[in-house]
Amino acid sequence: MKTLIKNATVVAEQETLQTNVLIAGSKIVAIDPALHTDADETIDARGLVLMPGVIDDQVHFRQPGLTHKEDLEHATRACAKGGVTSFLEMPNTVPTTTSQQRLNEKLDLASQLCRVNYGFYIGATPTNLQELKCAKRTPGIKIFIGSSTGDLLVDEQTVLEQIFAETTLPICAHCEDESTVRANADRYADSTDVATHSLVRDHRAAVIATQRAIDLATRFNHPFHVLHVSTADEIPIVLAARGIVTAEVCHHHLFFNTDDYARLGSLIKMNPSVKSQADNQALWRALIEGNLQVIATDHAPHTLVEKSQPYPQCPSGLPAVENSLALILNEVVAGRCTLEQVVQWMCTAPAMVWNIVGKGIIAEGYDADLVLVDLDRTITVLNSNQQTKCGWSPWHGTELTGWPVRTWVMGQSVFILNEDNVPWFLDQPIGTEIQFDPGRGGYWKQ
Repeated sequence: MKTLIKNATVVAEQETLQTNVLIAGSKIVAIDPALHTDADETIDARGLVLMPGVIDDQVHFRQPGLTHKEDLEHATRACAKGGVTSFLEMPNTVPTTTSQQRLNEKLDLASQLCRVNYGFYIGATPTNLQELKCAKRTPGIKIFIGSSTGDLLVDEQTVLEQIFAETTLPICAHCEDESTVRANADRYADSTDVATHSLVRDHRAAVIATQRAIDLATRFNHPFHVLHVSTADEIPIVLAARGIVTAEVCHHHLFFNTDDYARLGSLIKMNPSVKSQADNQALWRALIEGNLQVIATDHAPHTLVEKSQPYPQCPSGLPAVENSLALILNEVVAGRCTLEQVVQWMCTAPAMVWNIVGKGIIAEGYDADLVLVDLDRTITVLNSNQQTKCGWSPWHGTELTGWPVRTWVMGQSVFILNEDNVPWFLDQPIGTEIQFDPGRGGYWKQ
């Protein structure tokens, strides 16, 4: 199958230009081929932008064990709609992904259900060091330094030192200091106000744990990625370790702050918590200055019934994958950032950080994971239109300009949005297992 996409504004590896792209099978085989090139399908993309598929390196898709909230079929349809062609999923499913056997089982399940490409982290526990040392078919190790699920809390210093010293896979971590969180929870134990969550999981909890993890990465010269930076105070800590440490920010920490609790309540209860408007501004500035490398979603859905429970019983987490690219494209339209920056943050940098083979840029020989974007398309996010199984979005009612209108995964069209904003999905699982090459050396070694 050959597809010729012509006259698109292509955000390619070295430049953005109006050109043509030829797909054959699962690969990009030519950039700027002749217009008369034979193809099974020719798409005139004049006025549209072609960019690499988004790689979301932090999601919670809830399967196995919690499929009343989300499952791989619904979540990856949401990915396709949102321009996310590859995801890396966290280990806190039920059971947790803490051994090669469980990782293999998850990969097998994904091969039967996923509409987009998939990868899964292996989770650290206080007792599974040998599994972490031998793990294969995974981008890296996830450590919960605070905010644990099941057996995944690892906050004992000697265990953390062993993991950083004796494993070779890249490590990422949820950084909130457990003792600080517990002390704050005791202090505010009588509160039923959801805004208290940002006092319990405060700036200090994030800073202490981030500093601790980066100290370990620096001492043991171990590639480390800081997940969901939420405070301005963490940015200089990350920057000081440039060369061994990368970091990311999530949409909810860019767009929501403590002022939004009055409007959205428990819908924006997250771990780490949302912080101040000043933190929003500092995180945006750090992205634009290159001091944070990645934007990810931390897509973590719960049902509305679960989220409607009183504080503190209401769970933390929100869905985001199907609106993630549109949220940032809306900022391009508003003049806050450029298309090239968006591609770097959401496509190229995640591939570099996690040593992903063949993805993240538009270049000959790379996988044909592509998204066609209409920067003039304005759509209002509505709960009724969400593909995620939980069926809601904290951005319900928000009007966004700039949307994916077609998504390809390994050369196959998986999503099309027609002129009336009616979506079409390829109704079969075609996602493939993401391949990793640790020998490439990570983000700073390119």
